[in-house]
Amino acid sequence: MSSSVTIQPFDGKSVCLFCGSSESVRPEYLDAARDFGAATANAGWRLVYGGGGVGLMGASARAAHAAGGRVLGVMPGFLRSRERLFDDVETLVVPSMHERKTIMYDQSDAFVVAPGGVGTLEEAIEVLSWKRLDLHAKPVIFLNLHGFWDALLRVMEHSIDEGMTPESFRQAWIVCNTVAESIEAVRAAEDLPHLQHDQR
Repeated sequence: MSSSVTIQPFDGKSVCLFCGSSESVRPEYLDAARDFGAATANAGWRLVYGGGGVGLMGASARAAHAAGGRVLGVMPGFLRSRERLFDDVETLVVPSMHERKTIMYDQSDAFVVAPGGVGTLEEAIEVLSWKRLDLHAKPVIFLNLHGFWDALLRVMEHSIDEGMTPESFRQAWIVCNTVAESIEAVRAAEDLPHLQHDQR
């Protein structure tokens, strides 16, 4: 992390939401993002997200902020105009995507992956890859609205079935079909053991 970055202290749980910035999505996805943001605030958690004011990102952050919750956004400078910085909440503008992801990871206790595009997919795969290598034990929860992540989940299962990934990796993620289920999964995940996936 850059030494120039200053983040306001927060003593509670922080939940990172990976999600899309597109406005051209099902209304139900935007509604779910709002519900998730409000639920994190009501639980007393801090929402960590990509810093944008559009799409599911903006919907979740605005709802968390409106409900009185803490929000930390992290935005690379070159995306400021494209993802329209939501500066009503604490937001860091950083030089690169790498620094953005590093800060989001360091500042979070759990990851929830809502519907999104290739950027969301890349974020999810990276935290799962790190978990595969035993670099962390943080829960990775797919908010699988309308089966959005079914194809990805099949690919990961196929990798295990083909012997490319260890059997234990099936326990590396949690699938939830509703916002309420994902919130409960974040609560319950505190008791999960640190899996050892890289026994070679």
